[in-house]
Amino acid sequence: MRLERNIEPFVEDRALLPIYEKVMSGERLSFEDGVKLFKSNDILTIGKLASIVNERKNGNLVYFVVNRHVNPTNICIGNCKFCAFRKNKGDEGAYELSIDEVVEKVKEHADKGITEIHIVGGLHPDWDYDYYLDMIRAVHEAFPSLHIQAFTAEEIDHLAKIGNKTVEEVLSDLVKAGLGSLPAGGAEVFRETLRKKLCPEKLSSSRYIEIHKIAHRFGLKSNASILYGHVESIEDRVDHLIRLREAQEETGGFQAFLSFAYHPDNTQLGGKPTTGFEDLKMLAVARLMLDNFPHIRAFWIMLGEKLAQTSLFFGVDDLDGTVIEEEITHSAGANTGSYMPKSRLIKLIKEAGKVPVERDTVYNVVNVYL
Repeated sequence: MRLERNIEPFVEDRALLPIYEKVMSGERLSFEDGVKLFKSNDILTIGKLASIVNERKNGNLVYFVVNRHVNPTNICIGNCKFCAFRKNKGDEGAYELSIDEVVEKVKEHADKGITEIHIVGGLHPDWDYDYYLDMIRAVHEAFPSLHIQAFTAEEIDHLAKIGNKTVEEVLSDLVKAGLGSLPAGGAEVFRETLRKKLCPEKLSSSRYIEIHKIAHRFGLKSNASILYGHVESIEDRVDHLIRLREAQEETGGFQAFLSFAYHPDNTQLGGKPTTGFEDLKMLAVARLMLDNFPHIRAFWIMLGEKLAQTSLFFGVDDLDGTVIEEEITHSAGANTGSYMPKSRLIKLIKEAGKVPVERDTVYNVVNVYL
């Protein structure tokens, strides 16, 4: 009875009481717990539990990075049904940047305090292995102080194929050229039966995890993600999170988890966009299930700045960064901006009563804004 009285104002859905007890005692949540959380509509309790876990790990700090995204091409040999970004060569709107143009895009913002260059794009049918290396090398030589986070696991797998190399050899070559870490993209949803329907040409879920594990053992940090809100089930989401948690147990190389909300416009898949309720629940459940991930990141490009700010009370401790010119999500109908000034990020964090911390890509502190 004492437990009931203590949590009377806190837990509305009594089905969550066993999860409350596990969280308060620091016990790992199970697959069944994850399903129960996703099925519950008690979003405030779920958010509060996620906040408790986040505060244990990160206190009152909220991180962000001053970065610049570059998407070198939207021409891609893939045919993912949820993607609105890809084009075939010759299609209206198809583009490919030269290496000089990639460097020029970085140069446009190099004097604005950026510390990270984030490079991801399509799998171009004509670019060879050396082109990708030359791209990284050119950016690194022009801006040696900037951290280059580039190429999803899908792109690394593509490079291994076209270069006839192992993943280890690809990563070795890229690191020598200037690569610093891997981004989160390409995970989509891990359940293979579903993956074959959504993106049959994409690397398998086991290959995605394998590439990140190799990168971690290679000394590289990376992030992980999920694409949700399309045709996956609750069980698919929980399975995805647990597989990431298991991989992290092995290597410890994942820094942050990002949940990418599906945007249906201009895709083959169609459907409806996610709701704010669903977005907040996805982030909060991720914080609760991924107990060995240091950070949960809200990608404001996907969520919009108001929901991203609200997510700071649902287990999130990172608002990503300034971004500058993101193409992929906007192709699928995102109506957010593509750039957020550092001053705006700081304001959003402070308004939430949190402490803004500017970080670099690997979470070294650049500045704290009290």
